[in-house]
Amino acid sequence: MYPAELVNPMKQELTQHGFQEIVNTAQVQDAMKQSGTTLLVINSVCGCSAGTARPGVVASLNGEGKKPDHLVTSFAGFDAEGVQEARKFLLPYPPSSPAIALLKDGQLVHMIERHMIEGRSAAMIAANLQQAYEMYC
Repeated sequence: MYPAELVNPMKQELTQHGFQEIVNTAQVQDAMKQSGTTLLVINSVCGCSAGTARPGVVASLNGEGKKPDHLVTSFAGFDAEGVQEARKFLLPYPPSSPAIALLKDGQLVHMIERHMIEGRSAAMIAANLQQAYEMYC
């Protein structure tokens, strides 16, 4: 487990932009039962999360165009119960952190795994997500 002093500022990069933390089984289940589209970010301490995943996610929510109805996040290596439960909704994809998923009515419709984040810019992540929003939101 990572210390809260390290994790909390990284969590705030998303929560200050409207993301709700889902840290336990009940919160994940409630979030996944919501109708409409839900953007789920499995947050992480890694460099690709800081450099492109979080900035890309935030940028994807700016400007015109369709947007997800709900924004949720859980932190790998810190919110163990929430991440474990959230990953059940990401099957058949293997565990990945960071990971960005778009779900529609609780069903996975778009997935960005760590290997799709590494080496890509925040703008590329944002564009990828915006295309998914236009298709599914």
